[in-house]
Amino acid sequence: MPEAKQKFSNTKVASISIAHHVHDIYTSFLAPILPLLMEKYGITYSLAGLLNVIQRIPSLFNPFVGMVADKMSVRYFIIITPALTAISMSLLGVAPSYIFAAILLFVSGISSTLFHVPAPVMIKHVAGNKIGRGMSFYMVGGELARTIGPVLVLGAISLWGFEGMYRLIPLGVVTSGILYYKFKDIKIRQDFKSEGNDKPGETYKTTLKRFLPVLVTTTGIVLFRGGMKSALTLYLPTYIKEAGNTLWFAGISLSILQLAGAAGTLLSGILSDRLGRKNLFVITAIGTPILMFLFVISSGMVTIPLLILLGIFIFAPGPVMLAAVHDKETQNGAFINGVYMGMNFFINSLNVLAIGWLADGIGLETTFLISIAWGLLVIPFVFRFKETKEKRM
Repeated sequence: MPEAKQKFSNTKVASISIAHHVHDIYTSFLAPILPLLMEKYGITYSLAGLLNVIQRIPSLFNPFVGMVADKMSVRYFIIITPALTAISMSLLGVAPSYIFAAILLFVSGISSTLFHVPAPVMIKHVAGNKIGRGMSFYMVGGELARTIGPVLVLGAISLWGFEGMYRLIPLGVVTSGILYYKFKDIKIRQDFKSEGNDKPGETYKTTLKRFLPVLVTTTGIVLFRGGMKSALTLYLPTYIKEAGNTLWFAGISLSILQLAGAAGTLLSGILSDRLGRKNLFVITAIGTPILMFLFVISSGMVTIPLLILLGIFIFAPGPVMLAAVHDKETQNGAFINGVYMGMNFFINSLNVLAIGWLADGIGLETTFLISIAWGLLVIPFVFRFKETKEKRM
């Protein structure tokens, strides 16, 4: 193995993480403006949740995008997507109808797929033997984006009105220009070819079979934790606003949750490199339902520290699952990442629809409590998780 592969490349990891940060600032706009969209179009929780699902539909093609990414230079995906996502998301304020808004969200979903499938694979190949740390830095970029995004979009709405959101487009376009300058000389695809640890001639079917155990475990974790995470990340502003608070307080609460989530993603991947993936899974599986239950039954200022702790716990498994998926070596890394991401987004979409449907029938608070009970079912999965025997040297 070349010496370069043994080292953690700070420059390359930082470049990819910053690109992730800018891109996800725009994808985070939906949750804080959801109450405004519901009011504008006169839609139910279910139809509001469907908008999030429509945004996720392109993720069903993640494995196929992964196949393409395994065979070509992927840095151009990273370069163009901030501009494409910025345009589609910033036009939501002027969308004249529910259908038009759905189309814009679908376009942003395509852009998100083109970014998120190859990016973690790029991180794996520039993180050396510290995959957990690399995935934490990568994901903290996304979580910080979801901290800044609600504040940015609500600030724009305060200045220019809901329809003035389009003025945020230039930020994404300029960012893509800067990324072109930064990324044009990063030869990630050549790094893939020179690694030398892959099994020659490995088919997609063989790769999928080798990775099946870890994919089954991560599927269970995503399925049962997804109810709590979907309820909080999509409906938290609506939940808080319905409790009699302002839209600003609702948006800031989401930012607090996401900022704490950034801390959780940063620490968990690093700790999992030292303490093991399974130990982190067990801790978060037990702690998250307890903290969410305390949040639901609490009121007043005590909810703020609970949101902080809840954000740390509910987002912590993200980089650990990514690291677990990428612990095994394969020449079809983008394909496997695409399978994982496709499964992840599909299951979370089902959770979003379920949360919206329940909220329409029994209210958000009761729905939150049901998601807690659902989340307890993840515990058997995390105890069955087995650490991979393959180590990066």
